[in-house]
Amino acid sequence: MRIRSLFFSLTTILTLSFSSSMEAEIGETIVAASLFPISIYDSANSINVISSQDIENTPHLNLADLLRDVPGISVSQSGVLGSQIQVRVRGSEANHLLVLIDGVEVNNASQNDEFNWGNIITTDIEMIEVVRGPQSSIFGSDAMAGVVNIITKRATTSKSTNVFSELGSFNSHKYGFSNGASNSNLDYRFGATKFKTDGANISRSGNEKDGYENDSLNFKSNLKISHTSELSLIGNYSSGNNEYDADADFDGLVDDQDKYAKFKNHHFGFKYNYLDSEGNLSQQILISESNNQSSDYTNDIFDTKVKSSKNQIRSISTLFWNNSNQRISLLLEHENEDFKQQGPINDYGIYGIFDPNQQRTRKTDSASIEYRTRLNQGSIFAVSSRYDKNSQFKSGTTVRAELILPLSKSLKLRGSYGTAIKNPTFTERFGYYTNFIGNPDLQPEYSKNLELGFDFDLQNYNSSFSSTLFKSRLVDEINGNFLDPVTFGYTAINLEGKSLREGVELNFSRKLSERFRINGSYTYTDSIEPNSGGMYVDELRRPKHISSLNINWNSSNRLFLTANIRHRSSQIDIVFPNRVTLPEVTLLNINAKYKLNNKFIINFQLNNLLDESYEEIYGYRALGFSAHLGIRYQF
Repeated sequence: MRIRSLFFSLTTILTLSFSSSMEAEIGETIVAASLFPISIYDSANSINVISSQDIENTPHLNLADLLRDVPGISVSQSGVLGSQIQVRVRGSEANHLLVLIDGVEVNNASQNDEFNWGNIITTDIEMIEVVRGPQSSIFGSDAMAGVVNIITKRATTSKSTNVFSELGSFNSHKYGFSNGASNSNLDYRFGATKFKTDGANISRSGNEKDGYENDSLNFKSNLKISHTSELSLIGNYSSGNNEYDADADFDGLVDDQDKYAKFKNHHFGFKYNYLDSEGNLSQQILISESNNQSSDYTNDIFDTKVKSSKNQIRSISTLFWNNSNQRISLLLEHENEDFKQQGPINDYGIYGIFDPNQQRTRKTDSASIEYRTRLNQGSIFAVSSRYDKNSQFKSGTTVRAELILPLSKSLKLRGSYGTAIKNPTFTERFGYYTNFIGNPDLQPEYSKNLELGFDFDLQNYNSSFSSTLFKSRLVDEINGNFLDPVTFGYTAINLEGKSLREGVELNFSRKLSERFRINGSYTYTDSIEPNSGGMYVDELRRPKHISSLNINWNSSNRLFLTANIRHRSSQIDIVFPNRVTLPEVTLLNINAKYKLNNKFIINFQLNNLLDESYEEIYGYRALGFSAHLGIRYQF
């Protein structure tokens, strides 16, 4: 189905599918949609905000599960908690999505520039902003398909201490505490969480369980120097281990194996914010570092180790005029990334001898400029451009333009056009431990993207609806499943021709009463790429249809119940050289929260209530039915 036909079928789709939009409340702002924070209603981007209330009322052990109800998002998880998770936006690759924690970039260069979704716990998260569409003109290479900004909790009361404990299926335990304080000039919050589970068997045969353990620390502090300046310090540390299985006999199916990985991740950021007393000039400075390392073991014997780090210095200056209806922002940024890989030299016979030991570095100097203005009748126009000078690739320039047109008090039309780039990863260029051979001649991917949407807000009926049509053309797409006919090893190549991605996203929200509310969303995605024969085929692990429905009910603000229904259509995966189809699945989840008083809260979860058996990645069984009970007490 192409974009033209989507326009004609839009009315039909509206009557068929709803899902959770997780709408932002009025007054919330978006920090990841512009160089300077703006209201969600002043951006032409497709944006969803998962609020603190959403997180509390629908708790998840896995951060990526919170994104499953966001339109345009598809999630692929290789089995149990702690395992690898890939999040794709609008049919893009998983490493086309930039992830920030409190503004610090945390994508992992030793994991093909993807984020470690399986190794972050939701306990200390206050809010999640999901910006879909190309953001390279603001954030550069990793933001080809969108940005997720995870905002951690901040102390808001004079003094508070929380303790919590949860237990559940698969012998799961989670417990921890937080402590914080706040006054007019200083606030700080510290949180610690420990999670451990025996897990389950993810392979189709055998009964060996794959467990997971994670210890996490989070710190956030803000110091008001004067009425115009503020200093902020943020930091997060997590360590643990996760057990996993692999395909030992290369038949395409995962086998029970005694494998596990030990990981350590941390990031920190130091921020300085200045806004003059008249509100005409703003200055933001960020110094940050993110670090990831992982060591793999088989039968308690060391196999391999990878480590990566990213250091950034970023300065953003913003000038306002015309009663703040116009502004221009300038970003200057320096980034340094290091990648290190260690392991034994292996002889793969016909595949050759492979030495994985290597250390690589790449540096990027960038400048970005953004102009934003409010026109007559509330219209908004913005344009931005970014220049990246990379030590490994030719310089790249990306642009973006967006426009918002209010058609009435209830209806708003928005549109945008943008270009984006994604540089090849260390793994794609220099190889990995197995028979994956690097290709140092890879070129960056480049895309052109068009988006058109409208937002309909019926405040008198406590209802809102939005729809977005998107279309993308990607050239030089990097395919990492190419079989080298000389060495019989796998490698990555730039595909010839264009990869096409287009579809529609729908959001719906209706507050039926003070106690009853429903949210819904639906996404249709058509993502295809050219194969070696010049024919177009569906890209892997991109379901065409994703929908969900949330039904929320509360009783006197004490008992909160949420029923969540998620549907995913069939999707294509690969067992080389054959393509296979993974069947569709519909899941039912129930969440309950009961407030005994203002200090004591009980949470109860029933996940996959119908105990559906399914796979999101071929050969990796997803978890079946599970139940979790948690208590929280605030001093």
